[in-house]
Amino acid sequence: MIETLNFEFPAGSNRIARRSRVGVVASGNLEVLMEDAEESRSAVRVRTSAAGFRKTWQAVFAKFYDDHDVAVCIEINDFGASPPVVLLRLEQAFEEATR
Repeated sequence: MIETLNFEFPAGSNRIARRSRVGVVASGNLEVLMEDAEESRSAVRVRTSAAGFRKTWQAVFAKFYDDHDVAVCIEINDFGASPPVVLLRLEQAFEEATR
């Protein structure tokens, strides 16, 4: 069963240059899609095969948005990735989007 989680964060003052996509949806991994937020909020949608981890996802995104004053919307398709892998993929997508 796939669980869908939605989060919102205040949009930061910085913008990204382009959309980005990193990762793959496979065992223990995830795909991150990142695009510019057009509103005063940054929306995040997670589709995950690992149910019951809302607080963990919330903490991972709070760290990302605390580290980056940016307005981006994020979509994640997850197949059981650990929090360090999620942060790694978020950083990769952010780097790709700001080149």
